[in-house]
Amino acid sequence: MRAAIVPVLRLLLAQAAGWLLLFALLRLGAPVTGLPLALVQGTLAAAVAHLLRAERWWLALHLGFTPLIWLASQLAIAPGWYLAAFVVLAVFYWTSFRSRVPLFLSNRRTVDALAALLPRDDVRLLDAGAGTGSALRPLARRFPRAHLTGIETAPGPWLIGRLLCAGQANLRWLRGDFWAHDWAPYDVVYVFLSPVPMPEVWRKACAQMRPGSLLVSNSFAIPGVEPVRTVTPQQTGGRPLYLYEIGAPCTAKSGEKGEKTRSLPATPPRASSP
Repeated sequence: MRAAIVPVLRLLLAQAAGWLLLFALLRLGAPVTGLPLALVQGTLAAAVAHLLRAERWWLALHLGFTPLIWLASQLAIAPGWYLAAFVVLAVFYWTSFRSRVPLFLSNRRTVDALAALLPRDDVRLLDAGAGTGSALRPLARRFPRAHLTGIETAPGPWLIGRLLCAGQANLRWLRGDFWAHDWAPYDVVYVFLSPVPMPEVWRKACAQMRPGSLLVSNSFAIPGVEPVRTVTPQQTGGRPLYLYEIGAPCTAKSGEKGEKTRSLPATPPRASSP
């Protein structure tokens, strides 16, 4: 939780510093008003964020934040629309500031590639951060004997997934924090998150998943850990899949400080027909 708060504190500190520096320039007689003033504030905030070692995408946020507010103020949009936009964003992304995991949806070709990796048709699979269930729904239809679980925190995606997954008896749809959910019962855990939480994902997998089970990550590799197999973007419609088999070399410290660790060698699993 502490690590998740740090970027937010950097954001607030950089924005406050940007405004203080701008006020100092105005007191010295700097001739900036309107959009140039907003651009100067954004540049100053981005410079402070860079000094605070913020990630690059935060710099873009700082550069555009105040200029976009200025531009919006020129459009004479009723305040209710801003409130509505805030509510919609909060419903879908309200945990992103803490988890730093946006809403990603798995495409059909990725799901087909994932299906080919499943070890058997009665597999127990967890989609951790399942979004709207875009990966689980096709798998539930393809593998009626499988035991599929999706867990999602944000209320908007969870509600959509709840409605779309209704009636599929082999699919359990949960709302909650996948970090607090036990991964031990599953043969396969599928994640489509972001680069930031991947070291922690590996530590949780090593601590809870059984030897021989699979961790499959869409798009984002685990730093310092070599996958037993990588499915190419050509096979998945543009995104790689990284396979990690949990085994004896898997430790909670693997993947930290650039340590190169390889999971147990394994023959790529194949799914049997339902």
